[in-house]
Amino acid sequence: MTPGQFPMYGSMEVFGRRSTVSPDREQELTVESMTRLQAGQVAVAAKTAAGLSWAEIAATVGGSVVWSTSAVLGRQPLSEKQATALGDLLNLSAETVTALLLPPDRSAVAADATDPLTYRLNEMVQVYGSTLKELITEEFGDGIMSAIDFELDLERVPDPKGDRIRLTLNGKFLPYRVW
Repeated sequence: MTPGQFPMYGSMEVFGRRSTVSPDREQELTVESMTRLQAGQVAVAAKTAAGLSWAEIAATVGGSVVWSTSAVLGRQPLSEKQATALGDLLNLSAETVTALLLPPDRSAVAADATDPLTYRLNEMVQVYGSTLKELITEEFGDGIMSAIDFELDLERVPDPKGDRIRLTLNGKFLPYRVW
């Protein structure tokens, strides 16, 4: 029996969720309660200890550097093949690999709003959010930019006054539907 597969009889808590299990098999199961975000923290610590770059992680996971980093941190889903490859690369425990297969956590808890970089990104949205909404509405009409059909890119831009960061947010326009 693989982790997460239980016959449909009794129930127990598994990773904070209710799962079913045959009462006569409950004693055989040992499931730690590592969350998806905790698994990401373990993976980041292992990445740091191994001296690997996010580009090397992305090559193993099989996605862009931005998407793969987000997946390792717990914000994107990983397939069993991807989680296993990451586990092999970082020498992660079976428990951690299993937790990497949990659904992603995209809640506000997943982002530390007190981190200076995260705070500044939030500040940019506070200052320019209404401006971007007006300009997007003028250019595209009434709608939103998708964060699902979406790509994000980051690049270093050399500048004599100090290198700059260019973030590219590339999301599909989704018009509001009238019914």
